[in-house]
Amino acid sequence: MAHASDPQAATSAAAAPDGPLTTADGKPLAWSLARSQARARRRAFFLVLPLLAFILITFVVPIGQMLQRSFYNDGFSANMPEISQWFAENPRGTEPNDAAWTALANDLLASAEERSIGVVGTRINYDVPGTRSLFTSTGRKVRRGIEPPYREALLEMDEDWADPQLWGAMRDASRPVTSNFYLAAVDRTRAEDGSIEQVEPRQRIYVMLFMRTFWLSALITFLTFALGFPIAHLLATLPMRKSNLLMILVLLPFWTSLLVRTTSWMVLLQQQGVINDILVWMGVIGGSQRLQMIYNQAGTIIAMTHILLPFMILPLYSVMRTINPSYVRAARSLGATSWTAFRRIYFPQTLPGLGAGALLVFILAVGYYITPALVGGASGQLISNLIAQHMTDTLNWSMAAALAALLLGSVLILYWLYDRLVGVDNLKLG
Repeated sequence: MAHASDPQAATSAAAAPDGPLTTADGKPLAWSLARSQARARRRAFFLVLPLLAFILITFVVPIGQMLQRSFYNDGFSANMPEISQWFAENPRGTEPNDAAWTALANDLLASAEERSIGVVGTRINYDVPGTRSLFTSTGRKVRRGIEPPYREALLEMDEDWADPQLWGAMRDASRPVTSNFYLAAVDRTRAEDGSIEQVEPRQRIYVMLFMRTFWLSALITFLTFALGFPIAHLLATLPMRKSNLLMILVLLPFWTSLLVRTTSWMVLLQQQGVINDILVWMGVIGGSQRLQMIYNQAGTIIAMTHILLPFMILPLYSVMRTINPSYVRAARSLGATSWTAFRRIYFPQTLPGLGAGALLVFILAVGYYITPALVGGASGQLISNLIAQHMTDTLNWSMAAALAALLLGSVLILYWLYDRLVGVDNLKLG
């Protein structure tokens, strides 16, 4: 019988089938393996941590702030607490009583002294245009002195304080969370009794712009496919030397600034531009019949199709170059016509690249801003141009955030539908 301290006996016991597996240092093998895997996961996490932080700071946080601004309503309630409290205690439809007028006068005086009356007026001006000057002018007057009865005093300063629409806007603005910006983004408004109504026909612009944006984006996607498919096929079938030369021509627009490309189209498309001069010289049109191809939808479609064309060609080319040409030859040797071989053999194999290109072009076209702004005119503007207008001109960032949120939601829904119908796994970008 071997002694317990015998090394050979200890090794045999550790290696016995009935005993636990251990490493060379005597630690359990399962524990050591789990520790090694945990160490590898931590190392991988720290390697991607800078990228995660970049995405969080530059993408997730801005989108979160945008979504919050689209429904968070603090500009009025924070500076007008007394009238906001009165609105909270009295249901919609209640006529303003003496307590309401007193609260309004006190809040106007406090906001004027704290120099926040402009913020209040700007917020109400979103819903009732022209009321910012009403708040600022009344604020200057109440600072010089105001005495009860406050209703008569405020109406003496400006009769617009009796407008029911103004009181309805202040009631809506007094709530910290509101859906009014989303209602306005779909051309709806909330009436004084709380019901949702459609705005006047002359003010229905948002739904029309959304429809125009998606329609033009779909049309541009189709045009890039119609123009890009033959080019991608040539790239995939030509000899390498000629294919590389053609690829340089495809990639050439990427080496030029987007602003330069857009302004170049302005030179080409204007009535006294190059294209019209060539058509007149060829006798296609008369000198007094020059085509209007800019500052309308035609200019937007032409310029954006040219700019987005490479985004369709490259995914198609990456798929076409992997298709074995013997498949089509085999189909034709079995009696299929060229069209049948293309339709049933070649084209189905290009669908992953077509789906990737179409999705990429459509999403880029939906959010384009510079090109429609320069060549689109009034009829070629997209929803992104209106979002920029609210951010830079009207300073209605909440409305811009609501429009951007609806646009983002629409794109995500289309992406989800594409995933359900085709499958994102079938996308091939290269």
